[in-house]
Amino acid sequence: MMSRTRAQSPARSRVIVLIAVGAAFMSGLDLFVVNVAFDQIGVSLGVGTDGGPTIADMSWILNIYAVVYAALLVPLGRIADRYGRKTVFVGGLALFVAASAACALSGNVWMLVLFRGLQAAGAAAMTPTSLSILMAALPPEKRIGGVRMWSATGAAAAALGPTIGGFLTGISWHWVFLINLPIGVVLLWLAVRHVRDTEHDEDAKTPDLLGALLLAAAVGLFALGLVQSPEWGWGSPATLGALAASVVFAFLFVVRSRRHAAPVIDPRLLRVRSFMWANASMLIFNVAFAANTLIFVLWMQQVWGWSPLLTGLAIAPGPAMVPITVALTSRFLRRARPERLASVGAVLVAVATVYIALSAGSEANYWLGYFPGTIVSGMRVGLASPNLMAAATHNLPPAQSSTGTGMSTMARQIGYVIGISMLFAIVGSMQALGPEVAFRTVLLVSVGVLLISSLTAFGVTTTRHATPAAPTRAPATPSPEEASEPTA
Repeated sequence: MMSRTRAQSPARSRVIVLIAVGAAFMSGLDLFVVNVAFDQIGVSLGVGTDGGPTIADMSWILNIYAVVYAALLVPLGRIADRYGRKTVFVGGLALFVAASAACALSGNVWMLVLFRGLQAAGAAAMTPTSLSILMAALPPEKRIGGVRMWSATGAAAAALGPTIGGFLTGISWHWVFLINLPIGVVLLWLAVRHVRDTEHDEDAKTPDLLGALLLAAAVGLFALGLVQSPEWGWGSPATLGALAASVVFAFLFVVRSRRHAAPVIDPRLLRVRSFMWANASMLIFNVAFAANTLIFVLWMQQVWGWSPLLTGLAIAPGPAMVPITVALTSRFLRRARPERLASVGAVLVAVATVYIALSAGSEANYWLGYFPGTIVSGMRVGLASPNLMAAATHNLPPAQSSTGTGMSTMARQIGYVIGISMLFAIVGSMQALGPEVAFRTVLLVSVGVLLISSLTAFGVTTTRHATPAAPTRAPATPSPEEASEPTA
């Protein structure tokens, strides 16, 4: 059975657009402000002190968010189809706000990690539902503009996030989480008053929550083996056990996905060549991108000794180039094949990374050592990320596009986890050589990863292929179209 929605008045529609865009911006902003605050959080929580947390422990503040978000995005979207998107959106937003307050009050690393995981669960609930609520509130002729506005919030969060994060961290790192409270409470009040539920399918199949748990365990254990390898040793039983357990859980996830009626990842979509190769390239690209994004922050704060505010201002120009590049590409390179643009973008990000790795020194030389590289890198990320998303969904039938986009978002988040884990594994293994050597090594390793991503992009062919039979049911809830968002 389907429940029907009533037409929205223009005034109510404007409020709902504000709610949806505000929620998307708030969840996107949280990623960037935490990056800039990362070093200060470590200092405050005693990283490096006797008996205090290690840098590997700190990595979970970032990794847990990506792991939980990746695992729950599609299942929670399907739960919204079944039980109503307003309910899931309001619940997700409330959880995100409450978890943000708990993050700010956390007195140790593991409390913060726990509440960051709850934050991610809230974001996974409210992100796809916010888009579907927005689309239902607008008349057909205004929906494209509404979706573009919603998508552009990712780029806006990327551009403003470092500066806002730097300013808030200058007051206290707690404020990078507390900022969500006034915004979130206002959005909650508006959502309860003005959002009407959209159509939901009472016959929708139960999503595979066990599969989501298996996926989270596989990715989390792989990250655990990487980040703890400097302390445990690469050949230690603990490291090898974590990596082996990751393989086992990944195998169980694959078996589960082949048998479940509503799996987290539909195996039939992986038979589409363009989809499979584009997602492989997206995952690999975001390994390097995630490592680069954080290592630049750490370089400025730990090697150059810059404040969080100055770091945030310095980081901002690169992300600001992404929406500009997306707009120019859409206007002047409409006929270019997306996989070729993505491949070129990955190569040029690699070139920019080499430039920064060789030019940035122990003494601050921002304008010659970093600024040219970050401008080029931001432009080329604008080529790579949205075109990989476009290539991934190009050959999918419309009924599978939402599922495919959700799976592509998961691939990006998994790449983010691997990239952050790789960063901490390298830094932890090279601590005796000093941060500058370790950070430069991370950048050079990411260059190799970017070149691999460029090669895998050539495996994509966005010509029409026979596609597999449609899944048992494609979710009605759109997964986030993040064409203009540069993060992982």
